[in-house]
Amino acid sequence: MSNILTQAAGSRRGFLKVTGLAGLATLAATGTAQADEQMETTANPALAAEIAKLPRVKQVLVDPPFVPEHQQKAEGGPRVVEITLPIIEKKMQIDDDGTEIWALTFNGSVPGPMMVVHEGDYVEIKLQNLATNLMEHNIDFHAATGALGGGALTKVQPGEEVVLRWKATKPGVFVYHCAPGDIMIPYHVTHGMNGAIMVLPRDGLKDAAGKPYAYDRAYFIGEQDFYIPRDKDGSFVKYENAGDDMADALEVMRTLTPTHEVFNGKVGALTGEGAMKAKVGETVLFIHAQATRDTRPHLIGGHGDLVWEAGSFNDKPDTNLETWLIRGGSAGAMAYTFRQPGIYAYVNHNLIEAVMLGATAHVVVEGEWDDDLMTQVQKPAPIQAT
Repeated sequence: MSNILTQAAGSRRGFLKVTGLAGLATLAATGTAQADEQMETTANPALAAEIAKLPRVKQVLVDPPFVPEHQQKAEGGPRVVEITLPIIEKKMQIDDDGTEIWALTFNGSVPGPMMVVHEGDYVEIKLQNLATNLMEHNIDFHAATGALGGGALTKVQPGEEVVLRWKATKPGVFVYHCAPGDIMIPYHVTHGMNGAIMVLPRDGLKDAAGKPYAYDRAYFIGEQDFYIPRDKDGSFVKYENAGDDMADALEVMRTLTPTHEVFNGKVGALTGEGAMKAKVGETVLFIHAQATRDTRPHLIGGHGDLVWEAGSFNDKPDTNLETWLIRGGSAGAMAYTFRQPGIYAYVNHNLIEAVMLGATAHVVVEGEWDDDLMTQVQKPAPIQAT
C-alpha cells in the first residue's frame, strides 16, 4: 500500500493506474497539459483588468445541512466570490456501531459545504491540500465550463494550494467532487469527497407560473454511498491510515452495493439533535445531491410544491410531486411550505436504503395543528361486531 500511495503522491501530472482505465487517466493528463498551455497562450490582460474592478466578497462556508448566508436576489452587478476550501483526510465514524472510514473531505465534512453564488458571478476557489494529507486531490465543478470542470487546473499535492477562477453561467444546483483520474475518481468520491454549489438567477427563483418565489430557510442534503470492507468474520474493518483500505474498498465498490447509504456523512446525522428545523407556514428549500447513484427523495407527510428535479433554475419547476429523482452525479432542489407541525421523515424512497442502510433525515416543524387537513376521528379500539 505504501507503494500505491507513493505513486499517487509522486507524480504532478500522472494518475494512479490500478485497473485498466487508462483512457480516463490519459484524458485527464492530456486535459491538464492542454489547459496549462492554453492559459499561457491566451491570457487576456483586458479581461483580467475588468474582473479586477469587480467587487469581491469572501464566502464563509458552513457545515451541511446549513447553507451560507446569501441574498436570494442579487444586488448590483456580478462579483468575485472568494472561497477558501481546505482538503482534510480524516477518520470518521459513519454509524452508531462504530464503523469507521478514512474520509477524504472538502472542509472536513461529508458532504463538502454548500456554496452559493449568482449567475454571472465569478467563483474564485483557493483549494488547499493540507500538508498532513497523503494523497493528491483536485476539484471538478459540474457548474463550470472547460478543463474537466476545473479538475485539470486544480491538481495539488499535500502541502500545496491552487487558485481557480470560473464564471457561473448556468443557474441551478450542481455537484462538485474530487476527480484525480482513473480509479482514484470513484475511490475519492465514495470516500466522501463531493459537495454542491447553488447558482441562483440574479433576480431570484420563479415558480411554475414564472412569478417570483422566495424561501425562508434552505438545507443541503448530501447523500453518500459508502463501501466498507469486512473481515472474514463479517465485521467492518478499521484501517490505520488514509488509503490503507484501497485494495479492499475497490473490491467492495465493484459489487455496486453500498454497505451504507447515508445523509450528511453518517447514519442518523440529520435526526435527533441533528434534525432540520422549520415552522408551520415557512417555505423550505431542500437541495439534494448524490455524486454517484440515483436516488428518490420523498418527504413523508409533505410534498414537493416546486421541484427542479434536474437542478436547472432556467427550467420551469414541476409541481406537487410525491417523490422525485436525483440522478447520480447531479443535484436537485425542492421547495415545500409546511402546513402541519410534527416530525417529518425525509427519505430516499428506496425504503431498503432508507431504513436498513441509513438514508433517512427528520424535519421538526413547530406550529398549530390544522384539523381541516387531518384529524383522528376515532382512537384505536377493538373492532365492533356489526
